[in-house]
Amino acid sequence: MHSIFLDYATVSFNGDLDPAALQRAMPQLELRPHTAQADVATAIAGAGIVLVNKLRLTREVIEHTPSLKLIALAATGTNNIDLDAARERGVAVCNLRDYCTASVVQHVMGTLLLLTQRLREYDALVRSGAWGRGGQFCLLDFPIRELTGRKLGIVGYGALGKGVAHAAKAFGLEVLIANRPGGVPAPGRADLDELLPQVDVLSLHCPLTPATQGMIGASELARMKPDAVLINTARGALVDSQALADALRAGRLGGAAIDVLPQEPPVDGNPLLASDIPHLIVTPHIAWAAREARQRCLDEMAANVEDFRRGGRRNRVV
Repeated sequence: MHSIFLDYATVSFNGDLDPAALQRAMPQLELRPHTAQADVATAIAGAGIVLVNKLRLTREVIEHTPSLKLIALAATGTNNIDLDAARERGVAVCNLRDYCTASVVQHVMGTLLLLTQRLREYDALVRSGAWGRGGQFCLLDFPIRELTGRKLGIVGYGALGKGVAHAAKAFGLEVLIANRPGGVPAPGRADLDELLPQVDVLSLHCPLTPATQGMIGASELARMKPDAVLINTARGALVDSQALADALRAGRLGGAAIDVLPQEPPVDGNPLLASDIPHLIVTPHIAWAAREARQRCLDEMAANVEDFRRGGRRNRVV
């Protein structure tokens, strides 16, 4: 059965990963570094198994590929696949689960420490010569606050949210869990509007759905403390980019770490890419991307394919 990985270079950079497990599971596997979205249908013609990260497999593509038996995602999110079309055509779809938790937790805590410890600002001061001119043993230009005793709010309490909660508690943070918009309320959790004024840090780990799209906008940001920090490693469209840029410029928010944008790459620009926004870190969707996590991604995809070929349903969403 012919198999193809449409965007292998989104996982493996310059051959830094070992694809052996994938090749054992699919001896006829074609590792294609990149595929233009317009070329997807042509690229997968005749393929029985398609491995994909972020390219879209639309209804039209699925319906015009009669050989297709399995779509194996190199991600947890499934919003780039027309699941209804796959279901109707009898095409199996499997995703990945809990493969990059350690990497995401590191990113969340790393950016939180960077923002609250003001490391970038103090590094810039030292490089400018200010320490040498300072006249005393330390510089205190930027206020630093301890994390101990502060409150961290989490939206999306799956493996990633739980991992962040565990690490946060080690720093003495009190963890509060929000009911995800559109989800079923759970005991011990608060609605987002109730949670926002309480938290010093808000970390997003929920999927993008019609109910969560734009869930952090101008009104939500206005309900947060003026020194609170927002961290988004989930999906860019959860946050209104312009509203966040405005809040940071106006000093109505203490800081933000944004790893995801609504359009990736942001070829049409984004308000958060402006150079004059204070207390903002923007990274190119790399919270998940520790080398160990990326290798685990490949190995887990191989395990999904092997299980499918044995008739199993490992990590099946369709």
